[in-house]
Amino acid sequence: MSSKIYTKTGDKGTTSLIGGTKVAKSHLRIEAYGTVDELNSYIGLCKDLLEDAGSHKILLEIQDRLFTIGSSLACDPIKEPRMRIPDLRETDVELLELEMDRMSEVIPPMKSFVLPGGHPTISHLHVARCVARRAERCCVRLELESLEVDALLLKYLNRLSDYLFVLSRFATYQLHLQEIPWKPRV
Repeated sequence: MSSKIYTKTGDKGTTSLIGGTKVAKSHLRIEAYGTVDELNSYIGLCKDLLEDAGSHKILLEIQDRLFTIGSSLACDPIKEPRMRIPDLRETDVELLELEMDRMSEVIPPMKSFVLPGGHPTISHLHVARCVARRAERCCVRLELESLEVDALLLKYLNRLSDYLFVLSRFATYQLHLQEIPWKPRV
């Protein structure tokens, strides 16, 4: 027998964190893990648009890490130490850095700011980058409100947005397209 997806428990604007603590659906913690979930979905779309097998593999790893981050954010921080929530590791950040270095070896150096666009894949990677920055801002707000956010989580999200920017440039290179330089009006 299958269980129903709807529970009706959130009909009054509250939800439960992992551990049972009830909070408003507008709580910063819900906003943070909801934005991470949005980012994960957007990265899935980007993965579907990219043809490079190496990028597919890394984006799948990133999606797994984003579930780890979402689990951490969805957990009551007071109860989390007693639960078996997967951990983020420094090696996860290092993987992003290694991938950025690898891609940077083949793409031309930047000579100006780059406008998002030029191809749907590139545009979607830039949107994913912006969602990653928003997720990072949500988590920084949580930390500033003393709602306990792991520093490594903030570091990973920061590096992830950098990775998505470099990936957009790498995709431009692989698609044999030209980046669109920003030419400020003076």
